[in-house]
Amino acid sequence: MTRKKPVQWTRLDNAAKIFPPTTNEKDTKVFRFVCELKEEVDRDILQTAVNKTLVLFPIYRSVLRRGVFWYYFENTDLIPEVREEYKPPCSSLFNPGRRNLLFEVTYYKRRINLEVYHALADGTGALGFFKTLLYYYITIKYREDFKDQLPQLDYDASFSQKMDDSFLKHYTGDKKWKRVKLTRAYRIAGRRSIDNRLKVIEGVMSVKKVLALSHHHNTTLTIYLTALFIKAIYHEMPARAKKYPVVLSVPVNLRTYFPSVTARNFFGTINISYHFGKNKDDLESIIKEVKESFQRELTEDNLRKHMDQLSALEHNAFTRVVPLVIKDWVLKLANNINDKQITATLSNVGRITICKELAPYIQLFNCFNSARRPQISICSFGDKLVVSFASPFDGTDIQKNFYRMLSKEGVEITIATNMVDVN
Repeated sequence: MTRKKPVQWTRLDNAAKIFPPTTNEKDTKVFRFVCELKEEVDRDILQTAVNKTLVLFPIYRSVLRRGVFWYYFENTDLIPEVREEYKPPCSSLFNPGRRNLLFEVTYYKRRINLEVYHALADGTGALGFFKTLLYYYITIKYREDFKDQLPQLDYDASFSQKMDDSFLKHYTGDKKWKRVKLTRAYRIAGRRSIDNRLKVIEGVMSVKKVLALSHHHNTTLTIYLTALFIKAIYHEMPARAKKYPVVLSVPVNLRTYFPSVTARNFFGTINISYHFGKNKDDLESIIKEVKESFQRELTEDNLRKHMDQLSALEHNAFTRVVPLVIKDWVLKLANNINDKQITATLSNVGRITICKELAPYIQLFNCFNSARRPQISICSFGDKLVVSFASPFDGTDIQKNFYRMLSKEGVEITIATNMVDVN
């Protein structure tokens, strides 16, 4: 008689709980990392690399299940199949009622793509998986180059550290509630494609050049690009809409402020706002206000209070016994209310590093998200800064404004897109 393998399950972390009830065909909650190599991808070696990486990241061998009170991850014997890219970027990975993996690895010519459903991990967590995958791929394909000594894997967190629910670990139990004023933001409108296809535009430029421009304006690269994005949006705002502020939602990697190397979610968000109806429209004024907003919002105390308030709901005895169908309805409502307070999203993954032995085989990295509204994602590798727009709308005027402002400052930009027409 064959004994059944015991089922292992894992709770969703605090940040992950919002994603299942708010996932739909217009916003799949999927994000993509891209690595462009200097030679075309070998599919069989990539499959081997995925299999090896999964041994170190078993949470990726999970399906998402719906319980009576909470969603949860359940381990699975499903094996991911590496395929040549076959569907639009950031297509759905979570399908209620179906038991499928929550990530996918595809390739196209010299590019390897990792797509992840956000309930599984955030960008920093998934980047650990991706860098491990690239480590195995490169060291296997170019084994002759490493026959004397293998490079050291630069993400060496233990299994328990990777699985750590850092929201639970850093929750203090402080239940002081801060009254939040609801503010309606300017919302970008546009025509969607019939199949909700994500429009992606990738701009590749020099880190040194953009950094020099940022220093010229006496600010950081992140603040400079944030201010440019706000100004790019401003140029497309109808006059009557200027009574509403432009509000950017900016994800924050909480590992920077609280000790954690988890491979799961550990992020918060801050809102950066600029009101053109009350302030000047020149770039210097926008930079000054954006800089002050970042300084005000990005403090450990502020981020901890926000984290504790979100975690308090999970630890509330009444909330625990509320059926999932009611929790789903409440979270959808809260998400819709929050959505009215946001114009667009800006996510800065920052500088991506990899061990020096592997760097010569890599051309660049890129990243972007599924989007209910226009989003800008920023990452760099070496001197290549990649600023990508992902949008559900057909129009590209904001994107053009952004790149043209950089171009007028002398920045050379190479544009790539999955769209037919971006002129």
